[in-house]
Amino acid sequence: MPIHLHAQEVAHTPNGSLKFEGELYSFPTSFFLIADEPGNPGPPLHLHPYPETWVVRSGKAKFIAGDLQFDAGAGDILVVEAETHHKYRNAGDTVLELMCIHPSPRMIQTDLE
Repeated sequence: MPIHLHAQEVAHTPNGSLKFEGELYSFPTSFFLIADEPGNPGPPLHLHPYPETWVVRSGKAKFIAGDLQFDAGAGDILVVEAETHHKYRNAGDTVLELMCIHPSPRMIQTDLE
């Protein structure tokens, strides 16, 4: 059966990002839809027991994944393997819109900072 949710029906984080956990809807995938203001430090260094995919919708981001750093812009896609420490931050002077896809019915995160 299809799911149709209006944005106001979905959980939001304290900074206003949309948080969808598939488990609540018997769905195998979860995601964040991020809208970070310039200067936002982003999440702490962390890891997941599954891979994570990021899709930059607009703005500029700096990603750290393992020992590598990446600059990314609108349309870029990055994937980090399971158990790899990572984080990102808004590296531009506009809002960073980012989708963070978790192939898990619920988000599982271990913070390292």
